[in-house]
Amino acid sequence: MRITGGKYVRRNVECPKGVIRPAMDRMRESLFAHLGPLDGESFLDLFSGSGCVAIEAASRGAEPIHLVEMDRIKKATIEKNLSFVKEDKKLFMMDVNRFIEIAPQKYSMIYADPPFNMEKKVELAKKIAERHLLKEGGLFMIHYPEEEKGLWEEIDGWTFVEERKYGRSIVRIYRADEE
Repeated sequence: MRITGGKYVRRNVECPKGVIRPAMDRMRESLFAHLGPLDGESFLDLFSGSGCVAIEAASRGAEPIHLVEMDRIKKATIEKNLSFVKEDKKLFMMDVNRFIEIAPQKYSMIYADPPFNMEKKVELAKKIAERHLLKEGGLFMIHYPEEEKGLWEEIDGWTFVEERKYGRSIVRIYRADEE
C-alpha cells in the first residue's frame, strides 16, 4: 500500500499479519481529497490495522494522530509504518471500547474501520458521541459494508453529513453539533 497524498505521498506502508481489510487507495485518496488540508487538526484512527489512514491524515497536516489497535500481532508493523511520520503520534494497543472510556482528549476527526463482522457498530458510534470525543464541528467517519446500510440511524449530538460509496464499502460521515 502507498500513501496517496500530502508530504508522505508514495511512501510504502506494510500490511500486518493477521486479519486485516486495508482501506483501498482509491477510497483513502477520495476521502482525504474531500476533507482537504488537515493542518493542526487532531485525528483518531480506531481499529487501525496498518495505521495507513492515520498516516494519510498526518501526511496532510493532522497532528496529533492517535491510533487504536487491539491485535498485538500488528504492533510491530504499525510502529514500522509510523517510523517516518514526524508529527506527534501515539499508538494505543487496547480494545477500542476501553479506549473510548479513557481517551486523553477530544478530536477534530475520528475515523473508525471496525471489522465488517463486528456487531454493534451503531452502538460504538453512539458511545463516542455520548463521551463527547469529537470537538464541536468535528467529523466522525465510519467505514462499513453496503449490506449494513439499513442499520444506520440518527446519532444524538451529531448531524449526518453524507455517505460516500466505494465499491461494496461505504463511509458514513457525521458532524458534532454545537454543545
